[in-house]
Amino acid sequence: MEYTTLAAVDLGSNSFHLAVGRVVDDQIYPLDAIKEAVRLGAGLGPDRRLDAQTQERALAVLKRFSERIAGMPAESVRVVGTNALRVAKNSRDFLKAAEKALGFPIEVISGREEARLIYSGVVHSLPLTDRNRLVVDIGGGSTEFIIGVKLKPKVMESLYMGCVSYTGRFFPDGRIDKKSMKAAELAAREQVQTIVARFEKTGWREAVGSSGSARSLSEAMVASGMAERGITAEGLEWLREQALAAGDVRKLSLPGLREERLPVFAGGLAIMSAVFTELSLKKMTLAEGALRQGVLWDLLGRVHHRDIREVTVDQFVRRYHVDQVQSQRVARLARELHRQLEPVRDEKVSGAEAFLEWAARLHEIGISISQGAYHKHTAYILANADMPGFSRQEQGWLSNLVLAQRGRLLKMRGVFEDDPSLATLAVCLRLAVILYRSRRTLKLPALRLAYRGKGYRLEVDGGWLAANTLVAIALEAERGEWDSVGLAFEVQESG
Repeated sequence: MEYTTLAAVDLGSNSFHLAVGRVVDDQIYPLDAIKEAVRLGAGLGPDRRLDAQTQERALAVLKRFSERIAGMPAESVRVVGTNALRVAKNSRDFLKAAEKALGFPIEVISGREEARLIYSGVVHSLPLTDRNRLVVDIGGGSTEFIIGVKLKPKVMESLYMGCVSYTGRFFPDGRIDKKSMKAAELAAREQVQTIVARFEKTGWREAVGSSGSARSLSEAMVASGMAERGITAEGLEWLREQALAAGDVRKLSLPGLREERLPVFAGGLAIMSAVFTELSLKKMTLAEGALRQGVLWDLLGRVHHRDIREVTVDQFVRRYHVDQVQSQRVARLARELHRQLEPVRDEKVSGAEAFLEWAARLHEIGISISQGAYHKHTAYILANADMPGFSRQEQGWLSNLVLAQRGRLLKMRGVFEDDPSLATLAVCLRLAVILYRSRRTLKLPALRLAYRGKGYRLEVDGGWLAANTLVAIALEAERGEWDSVGLAFEVQESG
């Protein structure tokens, strides 16, 4: 299905953004944009829990966003959460309330996935060039660094430092003095030093800044006559002197510096100064695109059937030397069984089937580590590897699905209770693995998988089972495994 309107929501650690775009062929034209300063990262206490007041403020903003995107198909809207939601210990509870307020599911993305999406948003807002670009995006809780050429990122990193977290840590009462500024800059420099060698090895010809901190620094410099455009090393030093002279963020008055940026200005200034120092930058241009635009472009790829997740799965298949003949056998049978259970096709069922196919194609990547308990190795890789296009939740689904492919099911009880649809996918994958255990292209009998009360029933030819005793024994053992998670499983012999 083609969509003429797409929406992206970026739940940043400083601001929440909503971007709506109109799709014309392979282009996105802006229709609407809403920005609200939520300061989600500032609501993280020492125990890394979001406080009630911040949650209420965030939910109120999401409720307002919902008015703009209400009625849009779920597949045309993507909502991503960043650093504050990555680190908050009560993130799960907040997300339930947030999804209810917004009306759409929320994905918490990894730092490197955030970097990939930021790069996509930035390069789509700039003329293409054959030269490497360095993109730096200072967010509220993390800073992303990317080197890429044209539309392809080459090196990506996310560092745990942002304008909200650094302002709260080093300038908690709004006061700015030499000691606190030096401490903030040194802390940021230590972070950046960890990536300098790798980034300098790749190299770049142009540095580009994106998002609010870079924009506010540039606007203050340009309005004050300290730069013609963008950000300069001299301009940063001048801003630093102005901040120290003011001594308090509330007394800092500069042309072009918007009042809404004052609460996080000092933290952003310290981080950008450290970036310029450690990466030996003299100047940086600005880009209009950022995370939310990158999410829109990624979403366009999905709805136009150019899903970056497919590319990632293909790369993993090659990287881990998957036996593709076997994985395709398993994927094909798992898909056929799933279609017997879910014959009515809609977007939700098709989306679930895509995950089943990806899991089947990747279900043996753990063999590259060890054949013993390879499903556990596979699950670990899929839960922890950088997988462009996949959110953390989606990697969790894949990980749980491949973990359920074999062995004891009792370990999956809580997972199945939280998400019953995962059990349906798991039974299809599990049966496909059992039936192709010989790793040969068998002539399988007619198979009929159906729901049976609170569980499943597999109908299979009795004569074929008698001739394939290992499969018959494995299928008989499935009864007890599914019983351990509170679900029924029955094999009915036909013929």
